[in-house]
Amino acid sequence: MLAHSSNDPGGSGDVRAGPDALTHLLLGLRLDGVEYGRCLLQAPWAVAFPGQSTARFHFVSSGGCWLRTPSTDWLRLDPGDAVLLPRGSFHVMASAPEVSAVDINSLAREPVSDNIYLVRGAEGSGSGPGHVMFCGSMRFNLDPLHPLIAMMPEVMRAADLARRDPTVPALLEAMEREIALDRIGACGILARMADVLAASIIRAWVECGCSDSTGWVAAMRCPKIGKVLAAIHGDPGRDWTVPALADLMGASRSSFAEAFTRTVGDTPAKYVAKLRMFQARRWIAQDGMRISVAADRLGYDSEASFSRAFKRVIGHPPSAARAVHARTAGPGF
Repeated sequence: MLAHSSNDPGGSGDVRAGPDALTHLLLGLRLDGVEYGRCLLQAPWAVAFPGQSTARFHFVSSGGCWLRTPSTDWLRLDPGDAVLLPRGSFHVMASAPEVSAVDINSLAREPVSDNIYLVRGAEGSGSGPGHVMFCGSMRFNLDPLHPLIAMMPEVMRAADLARRDPTVPALLEAMEREIALDRIGACGILARMADVLAASIIRAWVECGCSDSTGWVAAMRCPKIGKVLAAIHGDPGRDWTVPALADLMGASRSSFAEAFTRTVGDTPAKYVAKLRMFQARRWIAQDGMRISVAADRLGYDSEASFSRAFKRVIGHPPSAARAVHARTAGPGF
C-alpha cells in the first residue's frame, strides 16, 4: 500500500517509491463491513446518524445531498460521491440543509441478506425527487483510537482524493453502474465494493500525506522512525525500552527520544503504553479474551498492575471494556 524511497536518507522522498517495514505494517490495515443499507428517500428528507465506534460509509447514487458534522459546515455531495467517516462521528445527511433530521434507526428496514437492509423514508414524508444512497458501517482491524485512525480527518471524501488514486473513480463508476442496473445480488456486490473503496480512500489519503507534520504520515517519510514503529506494532507485548528502540534506530538514546517525540507526537514510553492498551482493549472487548490472559500476553506480572495501566490509558478498568464497547459500537449503518 505505502512506501518511500530506500535511497532517501532524509526521509523526504516519495512515500510510494519502494517497500519498507512500515509499508508491510500498513498493508495489514483491514476494513470489514458490519452492516449495509440501501436507502430510498423522497425529498425533502434529513437523517441523523448517531456517533459510533465503527466507521461509516456513504455512496450517493442519485439525487445530490448535503452532509454536516458538529465540527464541519454543510458539504455538498453529488451523485457518484462517496464519503468515509473513519471514527463514526455523529453526522446529518439531508436533501437540503434546512430540513429537520430524523434518526436513521426510526426508518423502516427490510432485510435483504444477512447484513444488508433496504431502508425507506417514512410514507408520505416527501413529494420531491427520489434519492438513493448506499450506506454502511465498517469495522477496522485496529482499535478506534489507534494512532493511524485517530489522525484521520473526520470526513474523507473520495472526490477529493480521486485525482491521486485512479482506483477511486473506477470503483465509484462501478458502484454507480451496479446500483443503476439493480441486478440480482447487487447489494452483496456493492458491499464488497464499498469495503475496497473505503480502503482505497484511506490509501490515497496516506500516500498523498494529507496530514499534519507529525504522526504516522510523517513517520513514513522517515525510514528510521518507520522501522521503529513497525517493530513496536509487530510485537506490542515485548518489553520495549528506550535503549532497545534507540539501538534499533541506530542512534543514541537522547537523539532517538528527541526524533521519535518530534515525529510521532508522543514520547516512546507513552506511545508503547498506548499501543499496548489499545491492543488489550480490542482483545478483551471484541475478542472476549480474559483479562488475566491479556495481562500475561503483554508481560504484566499481575492482573492488578495491568488493570492500573489499562485504566490510566483508556480511562476505565478492563472489567468495563466489554460494556463500554457494546454501548458505543452503535446499531449499524
